Order: sequence, then C-alpha cells, then structure tokens
Amino acid sequence: MRTITAPDLEDIAFGAAVLGTGGGGDPYIGKLLARGAVEAHGPVTLLSLEELPDDAHVITCGAMGAPTIVLEKVPSGEEMLMAMRHYEAMTGKTVTAIMPFEAGGLNSCLPIVLAAQTGLPLVDADGMGRAFPQLEMETFNVYGVSASPVAMADEKGNLALVETDSAAKAEFMARGICIRMGGQANLVNYPMDGRTAKRVSVPATMSLAQDIGRVVREARSAKREPTEALIEFLGTTHYGFARRIGSGKITDIARKVENGWSVGVVSIAPFEEGLPYVIRIQNENLVVEQGGHVLAVVPDLICLLDVDTAEPIPTERLRYGQRVDIIGIRVPPIMRTPEALAVFGPKAFGLMAAYQPLGITAA
Repeated sequence: MRTITAPDLEDIAFGAAVLGTGGGGDPYIGKLLARGAVEAHGPVTLLSLEELPDDAHVITCGAMGAPTIVLEKVPSGEEMLMAMRHYEAMTGKTVTAIMPFEAGGLNSCLPIVLAAQTGLPLVDADGMGRAFPQLEMETFNVYGVSASPVAMADEKGNLALVETDSAAKAEFMARGICIRMGGQANLVNYPMDGRTAKRVSVPATMSLAQDIGRVVREARSAKREPTEALIEFLGTTHYGFARRIGSGKITDIARKVENGWSVGVVSIAPFEEGLPYVIRIQNENLVVEQGGHVLAVVPDLICLLDVDTAEPIPTERLRYGQRVDIIGIRVPPIMRTPEALAVFGPKAFGLMAAYQPLGITAA
C-alpha cells in the first residue's frame, strides 16, 4: 500500500507521460487537477492488486478524445465524479474502488482526482499498461470483462450512458457522443469485482509511473544521463526491456483531428547520417520505421524524450526542430498473448507489420 500526496504528483505525471507513449492526454494539466484535488481532500490510498478485496466493486475511468483538444478545452475536474455518480444512479451499485483504464498522461492523473474527491482507494493497475486510442483496447476486454455500462460526462454537466454487447460497439457509440461533447469527455466503464481485476489487469502501473519519475529526477540530481538511467531501471521492472532506438531532430509533422483522434506522421532526421525515422500516430506513437524497416510497433511503447532532459513529449506538443531520443519499451507478458495482440496488436491499427517483442530474438 502506498499513499499518494501532493509532492508525489510530479514524479507520477512524469512517469505517466513516459508510459503514455505520446498520448493519454496532457500530463501537465492532469498534474494540476490532481494536485488541487489532493490538497482539497487529502492523500489518496494506492492499493496493489493483492491488497484489493475480492468482493470490491471496481470501476475504471479516464478521459476520451483527441489529446490536442485538451489544450483548449481544459477539464474542470468534476466530470469524472459526475460520470461515476451517474453510473451509480443508473445501476444501483456502489463503487468501492477506482482504477485507471490506461496508464498514461492525463489518464493516470484523473483517477487520482476521483479517488481524492470520493475518499475511495485507487488500484495500482490498469487495462493497457500504456495508452491506446480505443476503449476496446484493454486487457479487461481481452480477458472477458464487459465494457458496459459506459457512463459519460462533460464539463457542462451533460450525461450519457452507453449499454451494448461488445467493447468495440461501446467504443463506436461513446466516440460519437464524445465528439458531440466537444471532442473530450470523462467516463467510467469496465465494472468488475476485485477477484476479476486481479486476473485481467496490468499490475503496478501507477507505482511504476511514480518510480519512473523518481529514477529520472534522481539521475538528474546525480548528474547522471537520465535516459540511460531510465532504460536501465525499466529492465528491472515487469516490463523487462527498454532501449534507445535512435536520436535526431524533428524535421516534419503532419497532424490532424480525424474521427475524434489525433492522427499524423512525424519525421526525425538522425544526428548521424542515415534515412529518417518515421513515426505514425493515432493519439499515441504506433510504429517507428526507418527505410521501410520496422524498428518497433504496438503494443510495445514508443516514446519521444527530449535529448537533454529526458522529458517525455506528448504528440500534441511535438514541434519542428525538437531534438529527441526515440525509446522503445517492451510490454508485460499479459499484453503479448495471441488474444491480446488480436485486440491491440499491429493489425488492429491497420498496420501490416508483424509484431516482434523488443529484446526477444525471432525464432
């Protein structure tokens, strides 16, 4: 068990931005909202999956929409609470624990806001182990948990409840509502008991985010190269492997909002001679290629870090001329099964690349 206090939020937001692989919403905005909630309501209890009671009624939560929109349509901090209360009112069930549905950026911080507001414990786990752009791309869905009902709220107090028979349909319907809520909405979904949460969740992602932030902060204080410290640390975690794929300067960005997502392509010229790195984006970084050769692809994480500071750069903040390291991180085993790859592997994004886990040699 850990307790999340206001000073912890700097490390958590930093680590969540790394795990977000460019997506998950702006971590700076999330950090500010979480700090305000913790200062107003007190610290948040973080429970490991092992500490979660089997009969707990768990809901998962986060924000939906294009990350670029958050920069102009900043959440009030009350949307998630409205969505949870709407869920309880419509189902007659009382929530006893909260879990993020993804580990990344804003969506690792908003559940802290809700936990502080309600006094409920936050579960140290999630359903993505990173950020993905679609609601069905969850280990919860992969291993048999229904996404419905999906309760939604926006900053104006508009509410909606989606009930359907598949996570893909829930994504389709909720995405349409989200677009009509201005391109951003908060939601709760994937209700389950504690016993099920232990079986279907990616463990220890909130504490991992905090530890990532701490490792980089301590490396900077010790005048150690922070990216190298991060890569070394990740190799000791349940993710198991990370490496620097390449480094260079951003030379071109094509980006637009399409069907409620931020989609685009980023080109990075290597510092050394060679063909450019090309990264394709759908909210998150999906694949990095060089000369048509795939260097890393979903579900593995592809993170762009500032060369000098190791600061993770969300996709909505990428700019021409930025000097970046491209870091690849292998996902945990629960995300590499055939069932999981069918839901959030390359083919789920229309990519032709075959998935080869980073750090594992093909047979």
